[in-house]
Amino acid sequence: MYRPKIDFHEQYQKFNAEITNIDCGLKCSVYNPSGKPYCCDICEAIPVTYDQEWNYLKNNTNLWHEWNGTDCSATPEEIKEIEDGIPNNQILVACKGPKYCQRGFRAISCRQFPFFPYISTDYRFIGMVYEWHFESKCWVINNLNLVSDQYRSEFVLFYDELFSIWPEEMNSYANLSGLLRDAFSRLKRRMPVLHRNGGYYLMSPQSEKLYRVNPLNFRKHGVYNI
Repeated sequence: MYRPKIDFHEQYQKFNAEITNIDCGLKCSVYNPSGKPYCCDICEAIPVTYDQEWNYLKNNTNLWHEWNGTDCSATPEEIKEIEDGIPNNQILVACKGPKYCQRGFRAISCRQFPFFPYISTDYRFIGMVYEWHFESKCWVINNLNLVSDQYRSEFVLFYDELFSIWPEEMNSYANLSGLLRDAFSRLKRRMPVLHRNGGYYLMSPQSEKLYRVNPLNFRKHGVYNI
């Protein structure tokens, strides 16, 4: 499989903005029994790295190790299911935990969470959508209006550059975008989109028609629906 050479030191410098001006980890951790931010809890979300990214990280920091299922209780069947769901150009990893975070060595999967690039059915990178499984847990998902413009710009730039040198990588996100549409179709809801043009939209999961909205009117979930 073709893999372009990527300078992850450079990419980390370019995709380094705070997702919001508020420490969102302090907002969600109070609702997690582990006391950790959900995105930093290996029992909630397992980070992945590209294989080249892993080579960069293991040669420059001791923050990370390869995930093997012992970081959080998992059966052999669960471990196999998780590992089978990862593309062969990516590696499951685990860090030492949020107390020991080295922000300069956060993986791309950490920097982008809870978002991923939305790829339309006609293969266009529209903007940012979120991991819908975390709607009731992630504070950011429930405060999309507070995502910084700088973060959105750096997110879009990173994936524009990645897709330009590695078009095949769009396939995995096109597939994930399809799963997002299926999930929202079942829920009979439109999908929030942080568009690359700076706007906020709701998208029909069937037609992909976009409706511009006030981000303050996005739906709240779980403990944030107050």
